[in-house]
Amino acid sequence: MSCNGEPPPYNRNNPYKESFLLTGLPEALGCDGSRRVLLYGSTQSTEAGCMQVLLRVVILTTLLWGGVGTSLPAQDQMEVDSVFEESEDGDAYIMTSVETEEVTDPVPAEAEEEIDVESLLQRLDVLEKAEKKRADNDAKKAADEKAKKEAEAAKAEDWVDLSTDKWTVKLGGHVQLEYVDWANADANIPPDLAQNYFAYRRLRLAADGTGYGIFDFRLQMTLEPGNTGALPMGTGISPDVKDAYITVNEIPWIGRIRIGNFFVPFGLEQVTNDTNNIFMERSIPTQGIFTADREVGIALYNCTDDQSISWATGAFFDNITDTQKDRVDDNQGIRVSGRLNWVPYYDEPSNGRYATHTGVGVMYTALRRQDIIGSVVQFRARPEIFLGPRLIDSGLLPATSYTVGNLEFAQVWGPVTVQSEAYLCNVNMISGDSPTLSGAYIHMSYYLTGENRVYDRFGQHGAQFGRYQPYSNLFFTSAGHSLGAWEAKARISNLNLTAVERGVMNDMTFGLNWLWSDRTRVMFDWIHPFTSSNTTFGATQSDLLCMRMDFNW
Repeated sequence: MSCNGEPPPYNRNNPYKESFLLTGLPEALGCDGSRRVLLYGSTQSTEAGCMQVLLRVVILTTLLWGGVGTSLPAQDQMEVDSVFEESEDGDAYIMTSVETEEVTDPVPAEAEEEIDVESLLQRLDVLEKAEKKRADNDAKKAADEKAKKEAEAAKAEDWVDLSTDKWTVKLGGHVQLEYVDWANADANIPPDLAQNYFAYRRLRLAADGTGYGIFDFRLQMTLEPGNTGALPMGTGISPDVKDAYITVNEIPWIGRIRIGNFFVPFGLEQVTNDTNNIFMERSIPTQGIFTADREVGIALYNCTDDQSISWATGAFFDNITDTQKDRVDDNQGIRVSGRLNWVPYYDEPSNGRYATHTGVGVMYTALRRQDIIGSVVQFRARPEIFLGPRLIDSGLLPATSYTVGNLEFAQVWGPVTVQSEAYLCNVNMISGDSPTLSGAYIHMSYYLTGENRVYDRFGQHGAQFGRYQPYSNLFFTSAGHSLGAWEAKARISNLNLTAVERGVMNDMTFGLNWLWSDRTRVMFDWIHPFTSSNTTFGATQSDLLCMRMDFNW
């Protein structure tokens, strides 16, 4: 549009435009007389750099004109509207046209004004900051959108349809051969009970499977010609059902759910598989005394993301043994347990070579009522061997239920490990009495060859000890040899039944484990049990020497 043309109507109150005045319009614009230049904006997308260059040209022209001492009348001015302004949606208003308006009234020459350079620079700084803010916002929006798309893509990649998957099954087995010698049997113990013996402590076949993304199962059956301990020595009943369960894993908020025959989640030593415990038998207050063995039921397991806290709970039928696989009865009895573990320290770089384990648990048992004798409970123990006389026995206690609480502690410090548990058991007698029984153990092991016990914060049965790992397996070749790993061990355990007038039994064990590989070891135990006067055979002290060959695959 020529300088002499008529400008479009100018609305000074337009809320979307800001104005400032530039005095000293140069005649280089090719206009005669005083002119008013109007810069109109639009929302067409244009590079911000071009707009800033245009603005700088206008300012530079004004500064140069004023710098040579030339000034125009006050009415000869240029009004610039919204040379650069950010719109509501982040786009910029761009200068698209220049219109001039002739001013007919001349202004006296004495009404000169000098250019306010500082205000112009401030305005320029504001515009530049606005552009930077818009650019940052655009970049942030683009980055957020990219991150969102990447997250959706990753989620889609993580989700895999395993509907057509099948079971992957691994067959295994476990063999334990042992010999026990009553080197010094107390005279109060009948000789026909304190007899030396050889036994297949465990002779088992197992199948472990995983499949369909979230399932796993285990089936373990016994082949050993022994007995469960509830029947007289020499009575063989086989096979027993040990593990027979299926697990569903990775359930939101729940973790894993297990159904079948498996370890009741209660007690550290009890839920640690026998292949990973360091003594030939568990401590006297543990298996079959204050902790339950494998039973039929359902359990839930879960842990925090860092596995520092784990918990488990379950409900089981009471007194359905490994041998007795069914029970036809309206009164099955019930057992409920819960276990909470906290690992305040775990050295991640060494995979737990240094770790601290703590735990607390509770187990409640509503006893099954039997036809002849009613509901009873019995607590009794051998001197930490598989077969032999029970040196302490509460007898049958008429009761409706009992509750056991326990505390767990373990410290792994390189080659040294200390492990301990304490139990309190309250028995609800039918007579109305509530005697409290107790038991505890503590043991220490030391790897002479420098290894450490492997601690698993969230293993097959929750927090437990895992499979040992020798630095070097046993081997002999012409080029060299290795003697495997060696582990020294010591333990003392206690069972106190004085509340039901059945005395106290203590047991000390010292020994050595020779590890040929991660699945083969030879175990040596010296066991020294001693009892108080009101136990089964009175005050006794004995010594037993035991050896076991243990291997699995």
